[in-house]
Formats: sequence, C-alpha cells, structure tokens
Amino acid sequence: MRFAIVIFAAVFALTAAEYQSYDGYQVVTIKVDLPAKVDLLFQWQEQGIDFWDSLNSIGRPTRVMIPPHLLEEFPAFLRENEISYELSIPNVETVIAEERRVNMERRAIAMMKKANSPRATADFSYYWQTEEINQYLRELADEFPNLVTLEVAGQSYEGRDIYVVRISNSNFDGTKPKVFIDATIHAREWIAPMAVLYLIHEIVQHSADHPEFYECDWIIIPVANPDGYQYSHDSDRMWRKTRRINDGSTCIGVDGNRNYRYRWGYGTGISTNPCSEIFIGPAPFSEPETEIVSNELGRDSGVRLYLSFHSFGDWLLFPWGYDRIYHANHDQILALGNIAADAIYNAHGRRYTVGNSAILLYPAAGASDDYAAGEHHIDFSYTVELTGGGTTGFDLPPAQILPVSREIFTGLRAYAQNIADFY
Repeated sequence: MRFAIVIFAAVFALTAAEYQSYDGYQVVTIKVDLPAKVDLLFQWQEQGIDFWDSLNSIGRPTRVMIPPHLLEEFPAFLRENEISYELSIPNVETVIAEERRVNMERRAIAMMKKANSPRATADFSYYWQTEEINQYLRELADEFPNLVTLEVAGQSYEGRDIYVVRISNSNFDGTKPKVFIDATIHAREWIAPMAVLYLIHEIVQHSADHPEFYECDWIIIPVANPDGYQYSHDSDRMWRKTRRINDGSTCIGVDGNRNYRYRWGYGTGISTNPCSEIFIGPAPFSEPETEIVSNELGRDSGVRLYLSFHSFGDWLLFPWGYDRIYHANHDQILALGNIAADAIYNAHGRRYTVGNSAILLYPAAGASDDYAAGEHHIDFSYTVELTGGGTTGFDLPPAQILPVSREIFTGLRAYAQNIADFY
C-alpha cells in the first residue's frame, strides 16, 4: 500500500499543473424570494456566473461560483437587488485540489487491490474514470451472461464507446415493465454514474438479495457523455458540456440536456451562445451523445419509467420543464415520485422534493425528461438530482459516494415495486 501511495504522489505532482485552475474563484450561497429576481439572476449565466444549484424562487439556498473578474460586480448586483448571500468557499481551487488528492490516493489503493481479484470488482471509495467504468461493465457481462447484456450503443463526438447495459432475468420477454436510466450527460456530476453503477452492482452481483428489482427489466446508460466526463477528470473539474468543436467559436461543447428535440430552443433557460454552459447546440440532436440516448429509447417498447441521473439538489423532477405547465399525468407522476421519496426518507432521513421542474425550479427546454415524455410518451419520466457536496465543493467528497448511492437505491427499489401498479 505504501508503494501505491508513493506512485500516486508522483503522478499527482506531475499532473497537477495540467489542470484548469480555479484559483481566486469564490462560491457564495444566495437565497431568492421573488420570481423577478430569478429572471435577473439568470442573465448572469451569459457573463460567466456558474450556478451550482438550480435557480429557484422558493427560498432554497443556491450556490453560485464567481470568477475573479466578477468578484466586485456580481456581489454589488446582489446587494443592489436585495438578494441575500454569504461566502461559502473563499477559493474553489483549494477544494478541487483536495478532492483530487483524496480521489487519486483512493484510486491508487483500489487499483492495487483489484490486481489481485479475478472477479468483477466494484470499489465505491473513489470516483471511477471512463475506461474503469467500461472495463467493469465488460467484466460483469462476462461473469453474469444470464442477467447482463452489454452493447456499444454508439460513439461519442471524440470516438469513445457509449455502453448500454440491459439487465433481465427473463430475457426481456415483454412480461415486465421496463425502466430506462441514463446518467452523466453533465460531465462534472460525478456522483451520477457512481450511483448508477451501485445499482448495477447490487442487482447483478447480489441478485439473490434483491429479487424485487427483477419485477422490472432495466436498460441503463451509465455514462452518456464520456468525452466530457473524462475531460472533467483529466483537465477541468467543472466541465459540464460535451466536447464538440463549435463552428465559428473558440468555445467548446454543448449542454446535452438542452439538446433534445422536444421543444428544443423554446423559451427561457437556454442559450444560443456557444460559450454558455446552457448552449443548446446548432440543432436538436447535434450531439451524438443525445442522439444515442434517443435511439436507445426508441428501440424498446414497454418503457414505463425513465430516469435521468444528475446532481445535485435532492430533487425528483418531472415534466414539463420547458414551461410552467402541468403534465396531463401530473397527479400520478407526483404520487409515484412521492412513494420513492418517502421510502428514502423513512430509511435514511434524506428528504427528496418531488414536483414539476419548471414550477419548482426554472423553465429549461430541450431536456431529456421532457423528450422521453413528449416524444416517446413515457408517462413516468423524472430527472433525479442527487445529493450534493454540502459546503465543500461542487460534488460529493468520495466518502459520500456509498451513502448517497444507497439512499437512491432505496428509492429505485420503491419505483421498481410500484411502477406496475400505475398501469
């Protein structure tokens, strides 16, 4: 183990200088009391203010990261508009560097252990990188061919394989409702793929302990944006978008969760500026990553439940997101979501809030849950906003991977046990 840590220290020293620095960036926590102030705040996304939590007007804390060149102007705006705020992180770089150090140290130790294991090994003490995830899925499919089918659904913009995992103990014979899950369309949301991998690990490697999950068949894309996800590990921890080269711009990437065809480019919560974190792209499905999710959704009839994993905020959100309009199936979607949220709360004490995303938070068109509901007519479609990192940083410390994954696993059990009752 000492040797592994020495190797880690050497690698860390060699690569630390290659990362995007967030030295001088600060995070403040704000609370908004009026919808009009939300509209004012939203305009700052175009100027470089990074909203770590979703904008909302219901008094919940919202953390925003301020780049050094706006450290005077943005707080002045907050004061002028009577928006309360307090400093949460004086220097973002110190938080990111500590997360990187801990994650790399734990990864080095895990790799040493894995070298001595002949089986598919899942270690949830650190955040896995793209190829580690893919290797685990390949090993799992080889070891459990009676439960797992693994396919390459397509390639990302930079040519990385995007895997789809299909899990069933009845060979998808059409007798069970299907659950479709994708994760990691937003690259920096590292807990999203880990929570999905925990689900896969538990229901496959410990299938006898979880027979209730096999009341459904499962279709899962753990890493929908592998280019961005790997880039967030290698170069820029805060990277959110895909890695598309945008014609006529020096800014890279598209927000995959604004790139789906349903109501693409509609209303607010979007941007046509390639430099924006919520850039919708040049056309719907301009990103191979979103097109792959769409294609996989279209392959299977009988998908009753769609879940897209994100972070963070402890939300189970559902359509419509493009505008403040109730879905025709609103009451049933709310009821099923509340069953999952109550299960999480009763078992773990964590309260997930369930509701319409545009009304609870802020309208945003082109999202995957609207697309699943609007074009594939999946009545139960949710964006799962997993628990975030408290005051320590954008996402969870590695020590919180297992607790958060276990909490949402409880919610997924409730979904699996109850989805058939709603048809």
